[in-house]
Amino acid sequence: MRYPTAKRWAVELIGTLPRHAAYLHQRTAGRIGSLARLIRQTAITAICDGTERITKTSLEAVQLDHLAEEHRRPRTRRPATPA
Repeated sequence: MRYPTAKRWAVELIGTLPRHAAYLHQRTAGRIGSLARLIRQTAITAICDGTERITKTSLEAVQLDHLAEEHRRPRTRRPATPA
């Protein structure tokens, strides 16, 4: 039996996300709103560009909210100011 495109795509999506669980948590700072935006935007892009796949590369292409993006950047130590 063939699934309609939307159902087939949803089934594939469910299989894709667990593979990226650690990345998704790190990328979104564990925030559900950031996660929802990341998945939604990546899915829309995948549908519009015809790939119909969510990959780590496509996830990385999405810009998230300020807090999630700040959490993503490596922290650098500032030099100590002279007393």
